[in-house]
Amino acid sequence: MKRIIVTGCNGQLGRAVNREYENNPEFEIINTDVDKLDITCIEKVLGFVEAVNPYAIINCAAMTAVDGCEKEIDAAYKVNAVGPRNLAIAAEKTGAKLVHISTDYVFAGDAKEPYTEFDEPSPVSMYGKSKWQGEKFVKEFCRKHFIIRTAWLYGEGKNFVRTMLSLAEKMPEVSVVCDQVGSPTSAKELAKAIYYLIDTSNYGTYHGTCEGMCSWADFATEIFRLAGKSTKVNYITSEDYARMYPNSAKRPAYSVLDNYMLRLIGGYKFADWKTALSEYFD
Repeated sequence: MKRIIVTGCNGQLGRAVNREYENNPEFEIINTDVDKLDITCIEKVLGFVEAVNPYAIINCAAMTAVDGCEKEIDAAYKVNAVGPRNLAIAAEKTGAKLVHISTDYVFAGDAKEPYTEFDEPSPVSMYGKSKWQGEKFVKEFCRKHFIIRTAWLYGEGKNFVRTMLSLAEKMPEVSVVCDQVGSPTSAKELAKAIYYLIDTSNYGTYHGTCEGMCSWADFATEIFRLAGKSTKVNYITSEDYARMYPNSAKRPAYSVLDNYMLRLIGGYKFADWKTALSEYFD
């Protein structure tokens, strides 16, 4: 039986990964979260990974609070950069494969067409900078790695979809940014892509998002439509948002990722974002 360590197992993606593997007797999932394994401590990581001797490690752990990363820079680099480095060192030492989840925030967000894996990252926020350093460490210390950049993730847990639905219960209308564009991606779809890649030797960097694109305001409108809510969406600009929340970190205006490498290696395709969102509601 192949053992797979899942870090950040209680997060949206960690839970989706568990569901993806739950009926496969070929694999045994070893779940960990911050209470069980501190990935920022190399000694603890090496001890844990060597004891398990896994086939693969799927790193779903991250500090994803974008505004929080601006205020807690050391914590951001420890979790998003040093943590992946430690897992990469342990994976290389034990011969395990490493799946590391990264983000659209490694790009500046000023493009006019979807970013491919061959575009050069240039993060503008501390979250993006720490995640980009994590990618570089994974490449440096582990040969058998899959880096998967995703965006606008939602699943079982706190996310934009649930936030909008919660607001709809309290307010007749909400104001949502309309000039930031990306691809809403379900954790289920991302877990399926991980499952597809992990048994291959197609190591490298990938983009993994649902097909299509929309603004946050369009996303909210579709959420309310599927939920049967009459909540009105006020389309506001990023400048409007910055005036409302002056201490918020800079967000990419254009976060659309092209899953180019997945097409090149065999034509793997994510579901359209509206289809995936509908399945999430079902």
